[in-house]
Amino acid sequence: MSRIGKMPVVIPAGVDVKLDGNHISVKGPKGELSLDFNPEISVEINGAEIAVKRPGDDKVHRSLHGLTRTLISNMVTGVTEGYTKTLEVNGVGYRAQKQGSDLVMNLGYSHQVIVPEVEGIKVEVPSANQIVISGADKQKVGQFAAEVRAKRPPEPYKGKGIKYAGEHIRRKEGKAAKGAKK
Repeated sequence: MSRIGKMPVVIPAGVDVKLDGNHISVKGPKGELSLDFNPEISVEINGAEIAVKRPGDDKVHRSLHGLTRTLISNMVTGVTEGYTKTLEVNGVGYRAQKQGSDLVMNLGYSHQVIVPEVEGIKVEVPSANQIVISGADKQKVGQFAAEVRAKRPPEPYKGKGIKYAGEHIRRKEGKAAKGAKK
């Protein structure tokens, strides 16, 4: 059995789960999420727990078992606690700010980079060099954070650019001066 797949997903108080064939929807204080899972995987709601079961032991069913359970667990966590990603903007003159619902960034280009807010995603800029992206859908939060980071990924020489909080940037040594010895 899949170690992840066989663990039940606990439904916390205040969360409403509806199961309709191979479609599950989870509603909670932070929003509502839904998922269409593979019809070969069976999902059952037993009281305050969701159990995911697979029909056989072949490779496809084993991989779908853990995947389906994790996706459902992420939905339950998303509607109760939500997900956040924090980005750091490093570089002289690099900064971010919020204008209306748009994220406006100065990233060393001749123009400002404007990223509109996506539905279901909340963008906050607590300081000029920090961006906090939050939402209920883990995939949407991660995708939006990756798209913002891609506007100016960190470079290896000075570390300028947008990076995730806690991300380590591997630094390279610059060009050696002519005639210099190591």
